[in-house]
Amino acid sequence: MTTALSWPSAGGDPGEPLPAAAFVERLRAEGAARYHDHHPFHMAMHEGRLSRDDLGRWVLNRYYYQTRIPIKDALIVSKSEDPEFRRSWVRRIHDHDGSAPGDGGLAEWLRLAEAVGLDAAEVANCGQVLPGVRFACDAYVSLVRDSSLVVAVASSLTEFFAPDLMSKRIAAWEQHYPFVDAAGLAYFRGRVPRARRDSEEAVAFVLAHARTRAEQEACVSALIRKTEILWHLLDCVSAASAPFPAGREPGT
Repeated sequence: MTTALSWPSAGGDPGEPLPAAAFVERLRAEGAARYHDHHPFHMAMHEGRLSRDDLGRWVLNRYYYQTRIPIKDALIVSKSEDPEFRRSWVRRIHDHDGSAPGDGGLAEWLRLAEAVGLDAAEVANCGQVLPGVRFACDAYVSLVRDSSLVVAVASSLTEFFAPDLMSKRIAAWEQHYPFVDAAGLAYFRGRVPRARRDSEEAVAFVLAHARTRAEQEACVSALIRKTEILWHLLDCVSAASAPFPAGREPGT
């Protein structure tokens, strides 16, 4: 994992809040240095070096993380006294849960599971989720539950980097894993514009409400913690997978 970045204080007072542009740069720099696109498992995925079983194991375990997203968003909604904020943020819950059975991001992820050869019902019951993955994802819910509203929102700012990652993932899967039906990639395609919209909304809120240097630092720490959670998830999946040598035929 990437080591911590050093960051000079704003002006001469270490307690002085960072200007908005410097604060956003700090968030982006800290997140980008630690984002899970650098993880060896993700790199192997995008280079076509995962087996069909490895790919399925990731889809199955990542589904548990997907189920935690609307839960943490419901916790964020519950922290706000502002109806306008709640009306806006609740959209994220609908994005994942949908407005009816078979609709929304979770349903799309189960169709992805079927596309990689898994039984959607088995994936949905989460009975085969690795203990370390479950621990990491539950830790994300706890982070949001135990944080102030602005810090909880800041923990979602890995969305800064999701659009680029999703675009690369779509291209990589189409190139290296042709056995996955194109319709199964609908979740990834939908996340590109939604993650961009969501990150813009979240960073605007954080800029407006993290008014002290201490609050800014708490927001940065929450983002770092989120990247660690995502990294740990991949550590667990990678440890349960076969080695992925450079010479492996994609999807075998």
